[in-house]
Amino acid sequence: MASVPAARQTLEILGYLGRQAGPVPAASLVRDLDLPRSTVYHLLSTLVDHGFVTHLPEERRYALGVAAYELGQGYGRQAPLARVARVPLAELADRTRHSAHLAVAHGREVLYVIEERAPGRPPLVTDVGVRLPAQLTASGRAVLAGLPAAQLRALFPDPAAFVLRTGVGPRSMSALRALLVDVRRRGYAIEDGEVTVGFASVAAAVLDHAGHPVAGVAVTFESRLPAAQREGVAERVARTARLLTRRIGGTA
Repeated sequence: MASVPAARQTLEILGYLGRQAGPVPAASLVRDLDLPRSTVYHLLSTLVDHGFVTHLPEERRYALGVAAYELGQGYGRQAPLARVARVPLAELADRTRHSAHLAVAHGREVLYVIEERAPGRPPLVTDVGVRLPAQLTASGRAVLAGLPAAQLRALFPDPAAFVLRTGVGPRSMSALRALLVDVRRRGYAIEDGEVTVGFASVAAAVLDHAGHPVAGVAVTFESRLPAAQREGVAERVARTARLLTRRIGGTA
């Protein structure tokens, strides 16, 4: 089958960007891929327009964009993660006696793929197929805390990206960064009343072989739950996330 040069060069650029530790200048693509300068800039412009590449003008560098991130997350959603997670999520709901769920990142949102409702607990907005703003949910924060700074900037480029549901939550990148620092320090994410008034959640990230977050395991409970019981729930959530990380060959 005949090769299509433009398609091959586009894939080379995306593959190169995906292997880098951070954003790179266009000159690096020209040099390392041995491509004409005009070709590199033309393809980068097209990839930026379609969201697969992000241009950081202040740094004069390029990085993978939101569309590339969503493509990678699409692979994660189609992999057997949901099947692997179903029994551990059911056990988590049974042991905590609160509803548990698994969500994967989808751009600036999280998409819920498993919902295990504990007996006698009220229905939640986190039903299968529902999408919610990642920065408001515990699951989303657990995932966002594991992303590099450049990826966060690409996901939340301006204040309009910070939508609210109940009037509370981060409204700026600085506020989001502060929340994520706490997530990394604590080892799990929390939210209280930011998705639904009167309910809170704790979540921990499931990691792939490169230590990249692919999903968030969470438990939701009433906000009035005592702090000591919350700690116990958080410990079980983190334990379940570590179990799933091991089962998919991930690295903590």
